Amino acid sequence: MVAFTERQEALVNSSYEVIKRNISRHSVLYYTFVLEKAPVVKDMFSFLKDCDEVPQNNLKLEAQAEKVFEMTRDSAIQLRAKGEIDVTDATFKYLGSVHVQRGVVDHHFVVVKEALLKTIKEALGDKWSDELSNAWEVAYDELAAAIKKEMSGT
Repeated sequence: MVAFTERQEALVNSSYEVIKRNISRHSVLYYTFVLEKAPVVKDMFSFLKDCDEVPQNNLKLEAQAEKVFEMTRDSAIQLRAKGEIDVTDATFKYLGSVHVQRGVVDHHFVVVKEALLKTIKEALGDKWSDELSNAWEVAYDELAAAIKKEMSGT
C-alpha cells in the first residue's frame, strides 16, 4: 500500500489539466524528449516509424501521449482512494501484452518517466516544484509497476 496524500492527488490533477489544455504542443514535446533519450524506440510507435522528426498535429501521437499522462493521473487518483492501483482492470492485461510484443524493457520505463517529468516541468514553468515532481513520480512508478507485473504474467 502506498500512502498518497490528498495534496499529491491535487497537484497531479491540476498539472494534468494544464498539460491537457495544450496536448498538441505537449505531446510533441514529450515524444521529442523520449527520442532524445532513446532513439531506438522510434520504431515501436507506428506514428513515428517513417518520420525524421516528431510530427506536428498528429492525432495518433497526441492520443498516445495524452493516454500516458491520463493513466498516470488516474493512478494518482487510485493511489489516494485505495493505496494501490487496480490491476484487475482488463486495460492492464492489454497493456502488458502490447508492451511485451513491442519489446519494452525496464530502461524504457525510465525514459518515459524522465520525458513525462520533463514535459510537465516545461508546461508548468515556475509552478514546477519538487513536491509536484514527487507526486507524479510516485503515481508513474506505481503505474509502471502494474504494467510490468502484467508483462511478467504474475
